[in-house]
Amino acid sequence: MRVAVLWIATCTVVAPLARAGDATTPGIFPRWSWFSEHLSAGRTNVELQDPIHLTDYLVEGRLELSLRAYTQLVLENNTDITLARLQVVMPADAVTRAMSAYDPAFNASFTATRSTVPTTSILQGAPTLSSLTQPAAFSYQQTLPDGLNYNVTFTAERTTSNSSYVTLNPALSAGLSVQFSEPLLSNRFGIVNKLNVLIVKSNLAASRHQSRNQINNLLASALNAYWDLVQARENLTIQKRFLELRKAALDRIQKQADAGAALPVDLFQPRSAYAAAQVVFVQAAQSLAHATNALRSQIGADLDPVISTLPVVLSEPYACPSPELPAKEVAIQRALALRPDRLAGLEMVSGDDLHIRSATEELRPNLSLNAGYTSQGVGGVYNSLAANGATITSGLGDTLRQVFGFGFPVYTMGVTLTLPMRGRAAAADLADAAVQKKTDLLQLRKIEQALRLQIANSLDDLETVKSAMADAEVERQNALKRVEAEQRKYELGVTQVFFVLDAQTELNQAESDLLMQSIAFRRDLIAYHLAVGDLLDDLGFHLQ
Repeated sequence: MRVAVLWIATCTVVAPLARAGDATTPGIFPRWSWFSEHLSAGRTNVELQDPIHLTDYLVEGRLELSLRAYTQLVLENNTDITLARLQVVMPADAVTRAMSAYDPAFNASFTATRSTVPTTSILQGAPTLSSLTQPAAFSYQQTLPDGLNYNVTFTAERTTSNSSYVTLNPALSAGLSVQFSEPLLSNRFGIVNKLNVLIVKSNLAASRHQSRNQINNLLASALNAYWDLVQARENLTIQKRFLELRKAALDRIQKQADAGAALPVDLFQPRSAYAAAQVVFVQAAQSLAHATNALRSQIGADLDPVISTLPVVLSEPYACPSPELPAKEVAIQRALALRPDRLAGLEMVSGDDLHIRSATEELRPNLSLNAGYTSQGVGGVYNSLAANGATITSGLGDTLRQVFGFGFPVYTMGVTLTLPMRGRAAAADLADAAVQKKTDLLQLRKIEQALRLQIANSLDDLETVKSAMADAEVERQNALKRVEAEQRKYELGVTQVFFVLDAQTELNQAESDLLMQSIAFRRDLIAYHLAVGDLLDDLGFHLQ
């Protein structure tokens, strides 16, 4: 029996001390770094990082960005995306917090009590009884993943007294106790703690999907800001060409009026058209400045006082070959597998199942098996007046030899049963968990319905804008030919300046329409990949 008890004590105390814990297997004893972390003065510095890698794209005093370089800067420096990344940190901390159910605890205590009291009986051994009691206790307890809770306690006490009737003075006593408690019904195999860990891990996975979904949406907005600037830049170029055409037409009619070949009244319409073109050009320049400022804020360039004043050059062409689009059902199946919001919904439903199981566990009776073993020993200095010739061991070493010799054992064994007679709180928790699962299932259905609608609409939009781009290109070519034809006819004197100006207006509108449809195609591609859930993959990026 002594060998068996010694073996149990070794397995529960000595063997676990040899290993340290990690994120999956709860450790018994901390690593050495624990002492430096917890005994030194704690320092928590929270500082914001300045925008990075902006200087990598400085070329001859300007910020030159391809679409990929811009996307990289957005992922690294965008404030909203950084906030979205932080949403995962607290759920990750919750996993660590849930693992605390398996954290061991070591307690040590020592107390010294000196008392001097008057006596009322000769049997107390002295007229004034003076004593000093010095108990010490060391305990170690932990709950293991299988639900077993154990406690190892070592106690020692030294007592001195001036009483003439004490046998040992000073007297030493010590004891080693090992207690076990194993749940048999409720929380059997530690299911409650395991469920808590699984629930927070499910919440962490859902938070990661939600964070990715938010980052996808923010990135889509940032990409649209890129194409906003491209559109504003190209529109300014178009309006500049249009203004030059208006200026050339005005100069031509002005020369004719100066030579007497045209009436002064013929100058009114060209001058009005030129003034209107100037207004449009100024508005286009203002739109370009606003789009540039918006793009700078997406990559954090507005936070740098030097870079914020540099011109921005976007090298990505707005015209792009049309990609091969999959069939609608194929795109929907891919979206069902990739969309972060749907994956987050699936994790929420999985978490609901865990909550239901946890609430069900609360309804079970609590039956636990308890066992304990205690070994004792005593010692001290022999008091010849009180011993009556008895043989008394003395010294701390003798006391410890008695404890670990297991010659004075105490065994305990028992069961504890707790019956929840009504359990209305647990029943309400179970009902709420079932309602929450149904709610999350309906939310998941809404996400899938919205997903299918978005995929269908985005594919239709891409097909429509492809046709519109082709029509806009034909329109531009025809408008260009008409401008050339009207200009020749005006130079030959067979038409009026009105038709030249009208042809120029038509060309300007056609070029603007082609630009708008080309940018719309880029935007619809972004919307399509956002709807599918592979926007980052399409750009060649992967979140850490």
